[in-house]
Amino acid sequence: MYRTHTCGELRIENINTEVTLAGWVQRIRDLGAMSFIDLRDRYGITQLVIDEETDAAIAEQLDGLGREFVIQATGLVRERQSKNKNIPTGEVEIALKGIKVLSPSAIPPFTIEDKTDGGDDLRMKYRYLDLRRNAVRENLVLRSKMAHAVRNYLNDKDFIETETPVLIKSTPEGARDFIVPSRMNEGQFYALPQSPQTFKQLLMVAGFDRYFQIVKCFRDEDLRADRQPEFTQIDCEMSFVEQKDVLEMFEGLTKHMFKETLNIDVEDFPWMPYSEAMEKYGSDKPDTRFEMCISDITETVKGNNFVVFDSAEYIGAICAKGCAEYTRKQLDGLTKWVQRPQVGAKGLVYVKCNEDGSFKSSVDKFYAQDDLKVWAEKTGAEAGDLILVLSGDKDKMQGALGDLRLEMAKQLNLLDKNIFKPLWVVDFPLLEWDEDTQRYHAMHHPFTAPKPEDIALMDTDPGKVRANAYDLVINGVEIGGGSVRIFDAELQAKMFKLLGFTKEDAEAQFGFLMNAFKYGAPPHAGIAFGFDRLVSLFAGLDTIRDVIAFPKNNSGRDVMIDSPAPVADAQLDELNLKLDLKEKE
Repeated sequence: MYRTHTCGELRIENINTEVTLAGWVQRIRDLGAMSFIDLRDRYGITQLVIDEETDAAIAEQLDGLGREFVIQATGLVRERQSKNKNIPTGEVEIALKGIKVLSPSAIPPFTIEDKTDGGDDLRMKYRYLDLRRNAVRENLVLRSKMAHAVRNYLNDKDFIETETPVLIKSTPEGARDFIVPSRMNEGQFYALPQSPQTFKQLLMVAGFDRYFQIVKCFRDEDLRADRQPEFTQIDCEMSFVEQKDVLEMFEGLTKHMFKETLNIDVEDFPWMPYSEAMEKYGSDKPDTRFEMCISDITETVKGNNFVVFDSAEYIGAICAKGCAEYTRKQLDGLTKWVQRPQVGAKGLVYVKCNEDGSFKSSVDKFYAQDDLKVWAEKTGAEAGDLILVLSGDKDKMQGALGDLRLEMAKQLNLLDKNIFKPLWVVDFPLLEWDEDTQRYHAMHHPFTAPKPEDIALMDTDPGKVRANAYDLVINGVEIGGGSVRIFDAELQAKMFKLLGFTKEDAEAQFGFLMNAFKYGAPPHAGIAFGFDRLVSLFAGLDTIRDVIAFPKNNSGRDVMIDSPAPVADAQLDELNLKLDLKEKE
């Protein structure tokens, strides 16, 4: 056999045991009379020793041995003189009796240690080497444990794990599809699924009652730290349930994952209406680890001949505790920060609440001390605090204040990654108006049911209809989302009409689903968790790339295998695509 034990297994009780280990050479330390080899595998590191007692022929085999060589080592376990308390095997070492090189290694392009000298691009090119590092491998181990916890929980709740197709039909709603040409059906195309939405609804029609799948999904969209062109969802659907049933079930799943993987007990998740989230936090995914809520001071500050405020639809403020000492340079920096296109504010007004009870603001010309005192009362500001104010279009400024709130939290170190604050955001708008296309789009997807009490508004004021939808948010990250589905054909037809679908369009795109609903569709609802985001949150990371074994870069490329890449002319001929590509050239 190649090994009797792993490199992370041996302890003081194994002393005087002859063992065989196999792994990679982490490092070699030649001290003259003695040499040490740190041997590594996925389980840990064990120190091998070559000293005066070691056979000379074995010692000679060290010549030419280098980092990342794969070796097999046999020897006797003994107690270390100089113990290493930082590793589990640090009390023992192996007095080497035999060594065999199983596979030599070239010099690695970067140091394979937790604190590596390799940049992101280099590590992505040699991802198989990067995965040898503890820091990265532990993320993948955590991911595996979380997937195991998901399956255990849902299996115990009678969910059926079911695979759905990967080659499906393209739909016009949502993000861009990845398109796959069909060789056997000339001029026709598959799409890769953005989610298994329609299939899981069909499984409810089929009577499966409770479905789940840990599934790959694909979206051809611009990438960020929390996005990849291919990503993984925990996808679920349930029959004969209402919103409350779904939230209770998947709050239970989330708590189970926290307990099983991090040994953390989290409190019950509060529910927050979308309107409250926007008014108080400026975001539909509020980070509630810290306060600093937004205050609407529109009526409080108007009427003092300050045209910026008097002409604004909305004026909102946040109170940054203990920040009255901010310098002019810091305040100018914040002003430039909110003026960036990503934030979109035209300027920033500030009020310093001095320790002596007085106020100093950037609008002292228009507002007296008594006026500013009212601002402080309205925002909950006290001596030593800083009030920051934005004004303009309500929707834009609420979002800008939400961004500013998070920026101040970063500056004040309020974003503790060891604290977890989950909540459910509910009662989203069903529809959102798009100025470019001059029509409504579904805020979630076309199968989301409206709140029963708002159905009448679909005929009179569609923009005010609330969706029977919900998002799971943890620490300002949208972890999952779902909705109660429409299962009534008449209501679904009304929804398609609001979205601008003709009967012919609806039939062409979703006729298979509508036809299935004719045969007894149960009330049903579901949810999908972004598994990559959830794992990165548990791992305390800001990007999902390091919880994916082989991720793409920010341009959607796999630099390790150099993909996407051109294909042979013969393949294009078979797909009848070659002529079109040449014409574009």
